[in-house]
Amino acid sequence: MKTEIFGTLGPSCDDEDLLYEMFRRGMTGMRLNLSHTTLKESAQSIARFHQAAKRAKTKGELLIDMQGPELRTGRLKSPVKLEEDMTVTLSAKEGILLPEAVMSALEPMDHVLFDDGRLEAVIERFQDEKAYGKVIRGGLLASRKSVKIVHKTINGPVLTEEDLANIACARQYGVTALMQPFVHSGDQLRYVRSVLDDHGCEEIRIFAKIEDCTGIQHLDDIVSAADMIVIARGDLGNDMPLWDLPAVCETIIQACRKQNRPFLMVTQMLYSMIESPVPTRAEVSDIYHAVRDGAAAVMVTNETAAGKYPAEVIRYLANTAQSAECYKEEQ
Repeated sequence: MKTEIFGTLGPSCDDEDLLYEMFRRGMTGMRLNLSHTTLKESAQSIARFHQAAKRAKTKGELLIDMQGPELRTGRLKSPVKLEEDMTVTLSAKEGILLPEAVMSALEPMDHVLFDDGRLEAVIERFQDEKAYGKVIRGGLLASRKSVKIVHKTINGPVLTEEDLANIACARQYGVTALMQPFVHSGDQLRYVRSVLDDHGCEEIRIFAKIEDCTGIQHLDDIVSAADMIVIARGDLGNDMPLWDLPAVCETIIQACRKQNRPFLMVTQMLYSMIESPVPTRAEVSDIYHAVRDGAAAVMVTNETAAGKYPAEVIRYLANTAQSAECYKEEQ
């Protein structure tokens, strides 16, 4: 079975001719991250995507990545540079904006991760409903980035009001699959399915993202309720020592094999190509082994959404997947 090849729609590839070239190089569909936009706001970009797919004579799968229970920072006027040892203000109203649920859970000495763990601060003190933290891993923090308190689970709604509004018009925009973040039980997916069915979206596939240890603990139930399992290594790697991540990914793969459920591998598959026209040897090996191990789909995110070489990203992703497919056929 041919591997599905997914990019992510964003400013770097929001051009019909470029999208057509990406389809020509092997892309089968794209992810649209609805944590930063809505289907209505993205109408023109979606139209260009569908037109490019039509030119390439392919269906063009459109995956919408929901907000769901994932917790994110608020909107900023401009990205903030966090430098090591600087003090940052965290609150629900000023500074780096955090959801009330996160602020309520914060305690002194908590470690807070931002943007899939790329930035980190440790909480030192509280004053006037604000938390003050020292940056221990710096970088540029933009709006609406993931936030997590290490070793704490904070549950948000399965579907936000924005998610429900997007589902209501999903058919209108040609959505073919929904990615549900931070899935902790099969019941969450069954609820999402009921909402889709209520809006006449029975044909839309549900991709369940496994992103923390709670999801791992309920893996069999989640796998049975999903159309596709997403091994989301970004947030998953924030919830455990990073050296344990490969073994946990293998656990997910074995659970999928047991129930004959397809899985998708994602996160930093061609991360170096955000800036470089050529990937690392480790990255192409990662893609190859994912497909050889049975991945039905592979996906890139910022590599096509914000990177410099989106078409080349797809070429390496698709060609490496094809090489793995040929190896499997020869065995």
